Amino acid sequence: MALSSAMEDWFLQTGSGARFDWGPVGAQRLAVDAAALVVVDVLSFTTSVTVAVEAGSQVFPYAWRDESASEFADQVGARLAVGRRMATPEWPWSLSPAALRRAPSVPRLILPSPNGSSIAAAAGALPVVAGCLRNATAVGHWLAEHGYGTPERPVAVIASGERWPDGSLRPALEDLLGAGGILATLRRLCGAVLSPEAAAAAACFEATPDVITAVATSASGRELTDGGFADDVGIATELNACATVPVLTGGAFTAAE
Repeated sequence: MALSSAMEDWFLQTGSGARFDWGPVGAQRLAVDAAALVVVDVLSFTTSVTVAVEAGSQVFPYAWRDESASEFADQVGARLAVGRRMATPEWPWSLSPAALRRAPSVPRLILPSPNGSSIAAAAGALPVVAGCLRNATAVGHWLAEHGYGTPERPVAVIASGERWPDGSLRPALEDLLGAGGILATLRRLCGAVLSPEAAAAAACFEATPDVITAVATSASGRELTDGGFADDVGIATELNACATVPVLTGGAFTAAE
């Protein structure tokens, strides 16, 4: 049964300057009534974006790592990042933040990520920012400086989450904390009125005494560490170590001025 327009307002979190939801569907829903969107995928899409953009790369999000990704890389003259376990000394670019930090910087990089790229695509023509724990404070400052976070110019902060084997969304602690850090900063800087959902995310961040340990020992952190990628978790938990704010411009994330 179709939802009425009044019921739609419930899901848009109208009246609030900063809003929060999960995954591509949440992004698509909130983008209808937002002025900007922040995608948060701490382990590892948006963390990898910050690392690559810091090094001077333009980062093109792409939904799938398949033949079409290779064709797109050829079209835009970019290197295509491979899966974590597929990286080699000859082709060191992958979704791993640690691998990207070690790899030579390239002018253009394709970074396939079903969740992160789908959320960015759901924003349509809205400004899209890549946020994570590394740049949570910087993103909050950028949003406040550009007038986002008011009921007239609301921002939607979207936690990417992970996927269960059946494809359903698995809410992930690291993304909740990353989003919460951005929202808490925005509220502190400009008094942004947070929706109940956004306020809960901010409260979770503020109430976590040791964010680094929480992420490292979370389900996602343990998965990466047990798989041999503890360095990725270490980079993802460099809390507020990054001043770079990647903004999607012309199809690629570049450093905001």
